[in-house]
Amino acid sequence: MAYQMQISVIRPGVLIIAILAQGYLFVHIRRAIKSLPVSGRFKSVAAVLVGIAIFVLFSANNHFMFNPVTPAWPLEKAQVILLYASAIWTFGSILSAIVLLVVHFAGLLGRTAARTFHRVRRPVEPTPCNRGRRRFLEAGVFGLAAAPFAFMGYGAVLADKQFEVRELALPFGISMRVVQLTDIHAGITMTREEIRRLANLVIGLQPDLFVLTGDYISNSMMFLPGCLEEMARVRAPFGTFASLGNHEHWYGQLDNIRSIFSRSGIPLLLNAHEIVRCARGDFAVAGIDDLRSGTPDLNAALQGLDAGFPTILLSHRPEIFPTAAARGISLTLSGHYHGGQVKLSLPTGDFSLANLVTPYPEGLYRSEASNLYVSCGIGTTFAPVRLNVPPEITLLSLNA
Repeated sequence: MAYQMQISVIRPGVLIIAILAQGYLFVHIRRAIKSLPVSGRFKSVAAVLVGIAIFVLFSANNHFMFNPVTPAWPLEKAQVILLYASAIWTFGSILSAIVLLVVHFAGLLGRTAARTFHRVRRPVEPTPCNRGRRRFLEAGVFGLAAAPFAFMGYGAVLADKQFEVRELALPFGISMRVVQLTDIHAGITMTREEIRRLANLVIGLQPDLFVLTGDYISNSMMFLPGCLEEMARVRAPFGTFASLGNHEHWYGQLDNIRSIFSRSGIPLLLNAHEIVRCARGDFAVAGIDDLRSGTPDLNAALQGLDAGFPTILLSHRPEIFPTAAARGISLTLSGHYHGGQVKLSLPTGDFSLANLVTPYPEGLYRSEASNLYVSCGIGTTFAPVRLNVPPEITLLSLNA
């Protein structure tokens, strides 16, 4: 698929940009240290310590992103602090480097334009250097460069656990309340206590149907049983159903995953469906495996269902939607992209990294009589940061 090719190009591209950002910021910081009115020995030691700190934070972030992370008692709190600090530094450094580059090129263009203007006009005496103005400008540049770190810190500390209930009404043919959760990413930054609070919020919404669309863990299977035990506390009259995400495939074995789901009492729809019979009318809930990391089979998931039978399809990734719409599936529910986690609201519209890799980053999409809803999800991945994309509990009011 085209979006898979985009991801294969973007991931190494982002890593290269991140590495270049570390070197670029180190050069700027070292230059600032060298300008301090202190001894040469102090400057040298400070520059070396800064280099070590950058290397440690960047390396730690890469470790946390690509390796299973479990609580390292009694150093669990220190581990969490390092995870947050390394993520804030790495992603803040990329944005900070971009800010400094923009300022640098803007200044270069300004100086070039000024020299051109003075060559056209008659020569003038050079203006004496105003040190106060220069210090003011340097402070302004420093503030701009530091702003991304402040925003990343806010996104990590304050915005990550403020769950938002997003409600929307959609036609389906049968009236009911459906709650969708996706991308919980249980781990050392999404604890069982947080998941219990999340389950309590869902219980309070009194759903008729409760669905889960994958990525229950961050990067360790040890968190899956606890996550599903909390989700099983939600007792929806029409049942709870689940599909798998890519993180389960990355860090677990399918037989073990099936066993854990079975013990939790939550039906796992892996290229399968179940028919729900009720007084309001019969409908089906179907689920397919992750489109990229699993073995998805929509034909198997819909086998035996008549065309036009009211069906809710659970698919972790939303790119199944054109095929699902062509099959006449009424509603597809997905997640995976977290709304980009960090989203910019621009005059031309919202933008995040998710916009670069999929036509379905978040929200509602329609194709004739079929609807797709892509939730922004609950947890985080790669960096425990959300900005302008609050964790989402989705409440769908389906109507006849």
